[in-house]
Amino acid sequence: MAKKLVIKVTAGTDAPERCSQAFTVAAVAVASGVEVSLWLTGESAWFALPGRAAEFELPHAAPLPELLESVLAGGLVTLCTQCAARREITEKDVIEGVRIAGAQVFVSEAVADGAQALVY
Repeated sequence: MAKKLVIKVTAGTDAPERCSQAFTVAAVAVASGVEVSLWLTGESAWFALPGRAAEFELPHAAPLPELLESVLAGGLVTLCTQCAARREITEKDVIEGVRIAGAQVFVSEAVADGAQALVY
């Protein structure tokens, strides 16, 4: 049975420690060979835009751009459809490799055989 980790991050600069934890866990899981699907929701939606992760700062934490790049290189990054719409973010605005999808896709990934879902 394949290991799959579905991570939903709801925090951004409003809760930097929680945000950083989600990205760190996702990047470590990718590096460990786990299939990762990282969902950007709420305030983390802004990190789907080019350059926005570079604005994030948290002392003693890995740089968010490096964590995001790692997940994009070996996993899947999804921006929530509703979160994107509320922020007027479209597919042409996001970093290459980021898809936009909704709750139905999240639920199907989260309940798939062998999947574990985490929410930060």
